[in-house]
Amino acid sequence: MRGTRPKRRVAALGSAGALVTATLIAGAVAAPTANASAGSGPGQDREARGAAIAAARAAKAGIDWQDCPADWNLAKPIQCGYVTVPLDYAKPYGKQIKLAVDRIGNTGTKAERQGALLYNPGGPGGSGLRFPARVTSKNPLWANTAKAYDFVGFDPRGVGKSTPISCVDPQEFVKAPKMDPVPDSEADKLAQRKLAREYAEGCQERSGWMLPHMTTPNTARDLDVIRAALGEKKLNFLGVSYGTYLGAVYGTLFPGHVRRMVVDSVVNPSREKIWYQANLDQDVAFEGRWKDWQDWVAKNDATYHLGDTRDEVQQQWLKLRATAKESPLGGVVGPAELISFFQSAPYYDSQWAPVASVFSKYVAGDTQALIDAAAPDLSDTAGNASSENGNAVYTAVECADAKWPTSWQRWDRDNTRLHRDHPFMTWANAWMNLPCATWPVKQQTPLDVKTGKGLPPVLIVQSERDAATPYEGAVELHKRFKGSRLITEKDAGSHGVTGLVNPCVNTRVDSYLLTGKLDGADVTCAPHATPKP
Repeated sequence: MRGTRPKRRVAALGSAGALVTATLIAGAVAAPTANASAGSGPGQDREARGAAIAAARAAKAGIDWQDCPADWNLAKPIQCGYVTVPLDYAKPYGKQIKLAVDRIGNTGTKAERQGALLYNPGGPGGSGLRFPARVTSKNPLWANTAKAYDFVGFDPRGVGKSTPISCVDPQEFVKAPKMDPVPDSEADKLAQRKLAREYAEGCQERSGWMLPHMTTPNTARDLDVIRAALGEKKLNFLGVSYGTYLGAVYGTLFPGHVRRMVVDSVVNPSREKIWYQANLDQDVAFEGRWKDWQDWVAKNDATYHLGDTRDEVQQQWLKLRATAKESPLGGVVGPAELISFFQSAPYYDSQWAPVASVFSKYVAGDTQALIDAAAPDLSDTAGNASSENGNAVYTAVECADAKWPTSWQRWDRDNTRLHRDHPFMTWANAWMNLPCATWPVKQQTPLDVKTGKGLPPVLIVQSERDAATPYEGAVELHKRFKGSRLITEKDAGSHGVTGLVNPCVNTRVDSYLLTGKLDGADVTCAPHATPKP
């Protein structure tokens, strides 16, 4: 399940009937040699050498910064360019691909500048190109950091403007209604398995040449080439959600290249969790956060009239689900589309009130508001292409990063058992990931994330009740990265903490990025303000 922000208009469910929007980076210098010892075996050594060659080449070439193309919707003074990287780092002189990057210069003086801050928002499959807009939009949370750093965004390999991949026609991809993710029979499961297999075949057919190389370690190597192309000796990095795993892998492969690193809402980097178990863990956490939202809705029954207990709100949800299953709302919004819309509430506190408001209108007799919110917009061809691409990258990276169970019996047993107590997301998440069971290219063994020579202290930020990246992931990375500090936002569960107003967190993130200083011990912060109805 993806860890980037769900798209609002597109009820983006894949051809596998699976949720897309659910879930789940000083003058030009030659690049230092990559830390080959972090990997394992001769393949890793070859790739480490390839990464060093590519970085040295990029440092020499730099980036030809220009005004951004009009259709990228990135206004001046943001500039855009490309960095060339090898498709396969074991063959650095072989086929090359282009990665899109953008930047805005630091807002402070030349003396205040501390280099470039690179950003990855998650996914896998999320675009980072909106990052410099935090400066042009005068986002107050980032004003201090912007004085010191150029804000640099990029589309990872396969994403958006960076040699994008695809698995299915985008208009087909968003068509609704999809099958109800919760199966009623063995025949339903068989139909979903067929869709998942066809989706994997579509990825091979449309993007097969890229699939073996769509891995997190390769994206981490790309990150190092971008660092070199920017003329930066060391990397400053902010990663959110899947971006934390990208940061963890980068820190393992290139420990001596890290200057400052903030990871926010952490993917559990344990080899045992990447990626099958991580998705099962999400299902449990989503159920918990779904209940938190229902409690809040019940507390604000005077506004929403959906029931004054969690059970009453849940009954309204089950009634809505049953109605949409029997006869999709507006002919297009069935249970799958409802989950795609409603899941944004357990993801982000900022969605608590909007989702409750649409639900409230529906119960009061206004069905159209819910149809408008949850149905795909077939006229939004650019948005639909972006959703399809995001899902293709999500699938390609998670399927290639690790070996997945191929036995349907195991998938069926694990998800049937979990669904009993965690019904909100379990089956939807299962179908989203099932293409990995029949993935057509070799699956790798995840990197052993650990502290290497030269790795500086990393700042880890995590809310206690995060649904998309459960809290244990932050604890695990904290153990693996020696000298790291963990800030816990207690009694909170919004995904992506550094973007929220919470001075206890904000001042520490600023302080670390500006001075490198961390607290002497881990810190627990009170939660940010609860949403108002």
